[in-house]
Amino acid sequence: MNRRGTSFNDRIGSLALAWVALVGVMALTGGTTTRARQDTTMTRLFAPVEIGADLSGLPASERQALAHIVDAARVMDGLFLQQVWAGNPSLLLSLLGDQSPSAVARLNFFLLNKGPWSRIENNRPFIPGTPDKPAGANFYPPDATRDEIAAWFEQLEPSARSEATGFFTTIRRGLDGQFVAVPYSLEYQGPLAIAAQHLRAGARATTQPTLRRYLEQRAASFTSNDYYESDVAWMELDASIEPTIGPYEVYEDEWFNYKAAFEAFVTVRDAGASASLTRFGDQLQGLEDTLPIDPSFRNPSLGALAPIRVVNVVFTAGEANSGVQTAAFNLPNDERVVREKGSKRVMLKNVQEAKFEHVLAPISRVALRESDQSEVTFDAFFTHILMHDLMHGLGPGTITVDGAETTVRRELRETYSTIEEAKADISGLWALHQLIDRGVLDTSLARSMYTTFLASTFRSIRFGINEAHGRGVAIQLNAFLDAGAVTVDDDGRFSVDHSRIRDTVTALTAELMTLQARGDVEAAERILDTRGVVRPEVQRVLDRLGSVPTDIQPRYVTAVQLARQTR
Repeated sequence: MNRRGTSFNDRIGSLALAWVALVGVMALTGGTTTRARQDTTMTRLFAPVEIGADLSGLPASERQALAHIVDAARVMDGLFLQQVWAGNPSLLLSLLGDQSPSAVARLNFFLLNKGPWSRIENNRPFIPGTPDKPAGANFYPPDATRDEIAAWFEQLEPSARSEATGFFTTIRRGLDGQFVAVPYSLEYQGPLAIAAQHLRAGARATTQPTLRRYLEQRAASFTSNDYYESDVAWMELDASIEPTIGPYEVYEDEWFNYKAAFEAFVTVRDAGASASLTRFGDQLQGLEDTLPIDPSFRNPSLGALAPIRVVNVVFTAGEANSGVQTAAFNLPNDERVVREKGSKRVMLKNVQEAKFEHVLAPISRVALRESDQSEVTFDAFFTHILMHDLMHGLGPGTITVDGAETTVRRELRETYSTIEEAKADISGLWALHQLIDRGVLDTSLARSMYTTFLASTFRSIRFGINEAHGRGVAIQLNAFLDAGAVTVDDDGRFSVDHSRIRDTVTALTAELMTLQARGDVEAAERILDTRGVVRPEVQRVLDRLGSVPTDIQPRYVTAVQLARQTR
């Protein structure tokens, strides 16, 4: 494989397109069709759960549009596999050639993790001969070091640096051996053309104007590499089908958190539940205006759009379906769009219900005092996830450092994702109590939200502290322990001290948002080093959770049925 070229097709040609299609078909059917006994670790880690949605209210035109969108989403699986590691295509083909039970189990686990590393076991390789997971993924030349890339970024002119450090470029070597930024539209030209065809077919099928506009705009952005207009169209989407497809999250780029990974969420809206949550969007500016930070760090005018959608998942792909399953998200991540237009929060209700039933409730029975277990509720779990994603859009984003405008993401570099996830969690608790004080939420949440979150910290830490959510939660749990806001009894069971928890939440919210506002990467590194760890009393609980799945493994039954009905 020639890694010095500049386009996806130049490097892997027609084989890549066939491989992308193969991965998409396997994603739709839930992996291999051969039943095989997975090894003990694989079985323990993920609970197989059927995930489906009610499509009975969709007319034929929208079912057809939905089927085309699922086809486009399948392409994201192949693209993300290529982004994770250049060796994934050849490894996948070798796994397909071995039909022994152990090989089939490895193949299923490979597809779930989007590579040969167990994401919730600190990226443990589970296929013999696999190298360590590359921290820079496949966004940078394999023969380059992080320091070399960082030095190259620094010597670029501002406009060139903005492009090179942007979401939608890879860094490659040109024919002269020098680094060069390559747009995604060129790097992944072939697969993106296929995805665009499917999106345009969906646009022709639907009768819903805002859905048609989003699909057309997103298809165009795959060619232009300019995602602004399609992000705005996504923000304005008001339809029974709620798709999200493209490059978004930056977790995979562990060097800098600069490069966006391809993913897709194909969902249908729960209109009633969405309408019931509109009151939260009305509270955002008031929450921003009272954040426990210096007033100069607050945003006096948030973007006008702040839609909240409650949806049920039909299909996910790419980064969205790699290891631990996403329960909700807040997008877009482009600071310009967020500053000018706001951001949208999407709650994946059927996924959250599955996580609560199969993972969180069993954890609470092991980790918490028996008297506290009744305070763990789905309502508190759902509401905090919502507020977590709302708070991603509040607090510092575009900041000024040494007189120059920049972003928190750019200044905090590889620490950004962990600090941002911790900030959204902890400030979400802060905000919920504010809304209780204002009468927006019922006072019954005042206890259950803290106890439910405490149980959920063990759920998240099991994702691994190499992962942003897991390490971010470790920071919070250790802050609670240090302040006495969470206590541990003689049996090793945890409990919330409700006389101290609120002040601790406020203090940590202020600490994290202030370092973000200052772009203080050194302070962020200290927090990760000192509090982003698993302490012995926490580890003892984790050791007792061996019979509880770490997360769910979705089987998208509605997507399979849809494919059969519309083909």
